[in-house]
Amino acid sequence: MILSHKKNKIALIGYRLSGGGSDKVMANLSVFFVKQGFEVDIIIVLDEVSFPYSGKLVNLGLLKNKSNGFFNKVKRLWALRTYLEENKFDFIIDFRFRTKVIQELILSRLIYKTKTIFTVHSFLIDHYMPNNSRLTRLMYNHCYANVAIAAEMQMLLEKKHQLQNVVTIHNPVYLDEILEKQKEELKIGFDFIIAVGQYENEIKQFDKLITSYAKSVLPQKQIHLIIVGNGDSKKLSKTARDNDIDTFVHLVGYQTNPFQFMVRSKFLVLCSQNEGFPNVILESLACKTPVISFDCDFGPRDMITNYENGILVENQNWEQLTEAMNLFVSDEVLYQSCKKNTLESIRPFLLETIGQQWLNLMKAN
Repeated sequence: MILSHKKNKIALIGYRLSGGGSDKVMANLSVFFVKQGFEVDIIIVLDEVSFPYSGKLVNLGLLKNKSNGFFNKVKRLWALRTYLEENKFDFIIDFRFRTKVIQELILSRLIYKTKTIFTVHSFLIDHYMPNNSRLTRLMYNHCYANVAIAAEMQMLLEKKHQLQNVVTIHNPVYLDEILEKQKEELKIGFDFIIAVGQYENEIKQFDKLITSYAKSVLPQKQIHLIIVGNGDSKKLSKTARDNDIDTFVHLVGYQTNPFQFMVRSKFLVLCSQNEGFPNVILESLACKTPVISFDCDFGPRDMITNYENGILVENQNWEQLTEAMNLFVSDEVLYQSCKKNTLESIRPFLLETIGQQWLNLMKAN
């Protein structure tokens, strides 16, 4: 415990408990903190809950109306201010992306009145801090800490904004949850590989993955491609038809339990333009499923050791990605060797290990 005379209270603030990587990190840390004896409140602003969590849920999304107009936003902001003041938390940890400068200035300087930790979860740091460095320092240099999820991200924040209080703590993987959920029955009558992520934008590049997969030997070997996530399925379906592999590509939508797919997959492919610290890599390795990934910024190179638990591909080299997929289905010795190393390779990222780093941070001052 941080203080010996009372039970510490932590407010975890995020957009939702569903879908996104930062939301999953928040949910996982809530489980860890509660096990450590903390009083944890999870405050979300969208009424979306699917991840398992521990602690008290404060769902401000229930106050959101259809118009989501100015007065409705003010109402929710005031409700947040009132709740924080009434409960007198020892720490606030903010997991949201933060693009509305005036709103975030009000939050960081006027509403968050206790020790506050802001997190940055993407290579696109302007989703979390203004491009204007003076504004960023005004909003975030006074807080308890800013947590980057990769060392390169920390260096980028320090170089661009001259922040003095940035630390690196990687995303955790909640192994107990994964081991339990991967047991759920899933009947699929073919071999397959998997990709996971939302495709509401172009960052995951699943259309290009389908084309890369079509050029590989996998369809000839009757190894299908399953894509788990939400987005514009029409574009992906058209890409599959154009490549004459529509019977081999399966868009199964968002899944509350992707682990039942991962554990049965031959390998997972990550082909993003950029990342923060993609949870899906750790989750796949926890399912003893090797990973093929672009060596994009940031994260994959921290989790994948080339030809030991997966294959790192030169960033955005689609021809090499196809070759890596071919290699994993043609070189059984390499594949089995990588598969054997998967679970052991995630040890530094286990929830208990990463959680302790959070405890150390909160004890630092």
